[in-house]
Amino acid sequence: MAIQLYNTLTHRKEVLETIEPDHVKMYVCGVTVYDDCHLGHARAAIVFDVIRRHLEFRGKKVTFVCNFTDIDDKIIVRANRRKIPTGELTEEFIQEYYNDMDALGVRRADVAPRATEHIPEMIEMIGRLEEKGIAYRAGAGDVYYDISKFEGYGKLSNRSTEDLESGYRIEPGEGKNNPLDFTLWKAAKPEEPFWESPWGRGRPGWHLECSVMSSRYLGESFDIHGGGNDLLFPHHENEIAQSEGCIGHDWVRYWMHNGMVHINHEKMSKSKGNFFTIKAILAEHPAEVVRFFLLGTHYRHPVDYSDQVMQEARKGLDRLYNSILRLRQFSSGDGGGLREKMEAASGKFRESFTEAMDDDFNTARAMGHLFDFMRESNVVLQEGGWHIPEEAARPALDAYAQAGEVLGLFRMDPDEWFRQGWRGGGEGAAEDAAEDGNGDLSDRDIDGLIKKRNEARGAKDFSEADRIRDELASAGILLEDGPSGTIWKRRP
Repeated sequence: MAIQLYNTLTHRKEVLETIEPDHVKMYVCGVTVYDDCHLGHARAAIVFDVIRRHLEFRGKKVTFVCNFTDIDDKIIVRANRRKIPTGELTEEFIQEYYNDMDALGVRRADVAPRATEHIPEMIEMIGRLEEKGIAYRAGAGDVYYDISKFEGYGKLSNRSTEDLESGYRIEPGEGKNNPLDFTLWKAAKPEEPFWESPWGRGRPGWHLECSVMSSRYLGESFDIHGGGNDLLFPHHENEIAQSEGCIGHDWVRYWMHNGMVHINHEKMSKSKGNFFTIKAILAEHPAEVVRFFLLGTHYRHPVDYSDQVMQEARKGLDRLYNSILRLRQFSSGDGGGLREKMEAASGKFRESFTEAMDDDFNTARAMGHLFDFMRESNVVLQEGGWHIPEEAARPALDAYAQAGEVLGLFRMDPDEWFRQGWRGGGEGAAEDAAEDGNGDLSDRDIDGLIKKRNEARGAKDFSEADRIRDELASAGILLEDGPSGTIWKRRP
């Protein structure tokens, strides 16, 4: 099956056909570095990280570029408030960004350009637009893009200029010809960072930065441009206008946008107080649980965050880790026909998983197949008395590893996973869980749960039996089923 992706520009799924054979050139809008990253940033980063991983798994070479906006009004305000240079502030939060993303398992971009490193190219692009009559000067050193000179304006958001204009007005002193005309160069204000230019001292507009940096590293035409759907208008619409206005031909083949994060069914917002930084979330939940939760919804749809869904995500991931743990409890012998059965289940899973990911990177469906595979592999394990030779278990373990590499999951040894407890993977997490009583079951509690599990198995309610086993595993209790019954031990 060919890889298909939803193109926001055409509003349909399309087969991925790259400009260079088997080489995907992809640019994703990065963060403005003036504060800690939040859950919305995490979602965008994880979405495009998984897209990149799957493309590479399918044999594509990927050149992945993700920028830092390191000059902006918010950056200047925050730096002035702290009485430090803007460069010192942005360097601090670039490092914090990497700390967050490294924790989440997001691979670093091949190129991570900073806007301030490319000011000369931005000045050059404005000059080319001015020569073409698309840019005009206004006020005391401002330069604007004239949208009336670009016939395709609005094609990404699928709205006419008349509709778009209704929500905008010209502010006093702006000197615009049209409310939708956007800034290419801002004249410097007192005590602001500035660069010399033909239009006087100033700094580039935000939209211009991404046009220049993407084209600098990927060329005047490239394959995929991505970002959150909150960037679709005006940011990405303006990128198209200025880039295609400058080069005179189509710029990006496929536009991809991820949905927003909601908190308890409300859009995440600082003003509403329902705003969570990545650091705050990782203090309460392991990083892989965050990935697991975010990938459980198709990337184009909104995702709703709550304590309940995070607990459910943890339980689901525990079940998968427990399956891997069971598979690694090898026995001796040749396994009879168990290897063939496990190979069949693993092959079926690999095919269905790949098909789901090829279909617009449908991680939600792919993870559904992952749980189907878990149940099928458990059937084979049960047939072998829950202990099978490594030769028989290897196809399933390899299939888990393959899926984990694409999704960025199963990065921990299962023993270590269960030792970390219910809190995040930080130092002392297991001790904190024990103090809270999480996972700290009494002998009587354990015996009672094992009894219920045995009753469920006797009634052939294997789903309930697996659930109880996973509950015990998440509490650090290992079960061994043998001819004389079930024995248990606490994980060290």
